[in-house]
Amino acid sequence: MPSAQAKPRTTKSKSRTSGTRSRAKSLDFQTLTREELDALPVEEVWKEYQKNSSERLRNYFMERYLQLVRYNAERIYARLPDEVDIEDLMSAGLFGLMDAIDAFDLARAVKFETYCAPRIRGAILDELRSMDWVPRLVRHRSAKVESVRQRIEKESGVKPTSDEIAKRLGVDKEEFKKIHRDSSAVGVISLSRNWRQSDGGREVREIDVIRDDRQTNPLTETQRRDLKGLITKGLSRAERLIVILYYYEEMTMKEIGATLDLSESRVSQMHSSILARLKAQMMHREREFETAK
Repeated sequence: MPSAQAKPRTTKSKSRTSGTRSRAKSLDFQTLTREELDALPVEEVWKEYQKNSSERLRNYFMERYLQLVRYNAERIYARLPDEVDIEDLMSAGLFGLMDAIDAFDLARAVKFETYCAPRIRGAILDELRSMDWVPRLVRHRSAKVESVRQRIEKESGVKPTSDEIAKRLGVDKEEFKKIHRDSSAVGVISLSRNWRQSDGGREVREIDVIRDDRQTNPLTETQRRDLKGLITKGLSRAERLIVILYYYEEMTMKEIGATLDLSESRVSQMHSSILARLKAQMMHREREFETAK
């Protein structure tokens, strides 16, 4: 009796399994919604896509694994300067995802998430290399120089000289100068990038805070001119030139002597005499410089 009861149950189970398979075979994947596709085993959807390669299923996989593109793009973006736009990285990553979808093979018994991650990162890195205006060889040499510099500094505990780095690299001085010159290429930044958020929520751009050395403060220039006139007042032409050339033009005593056709010792002697007279003059007019209380 027990064996007689077991047969109908087994038959019913087999019947249910065969019915499920027949329904799966009769599914029209082109009419299923995103929710219905999500409810199916992902292996069945992949089998259908590799059989028919329909654009609708390809778009479904693009939407399903889009978060992998954002995840890898954000990880790479965290190590990049602000000039790089994360949307550009994601656009490049989408091409890597599309290639991974077309090349994926279920027979390899590998999860698609594991298979597509290197392709997404590779597509993003290729895009970054195409955006970089510095040749890859220069980047490689610069990284090698920096690696050697850090190694020597760890060994000796002091900052290495250029000769020490060149010797460790096995290059002569001229070659090292060329490597150093190439690695010191000027970077390109956008003046429109955000520098910080102001207290009022307004975005402060780089161009709003960058210093323009071409412009001068009118007040500073006026004070500088008045001070120059006060200091040089009562001095002869040669003495006035010595003060201006030494303190304002930052020339040496030797250079001033060559300009005025005087010896360096004579210029030094005149400079000491001028300082003594100016000191006496400033002390005599000390009250004029006192701040009003």
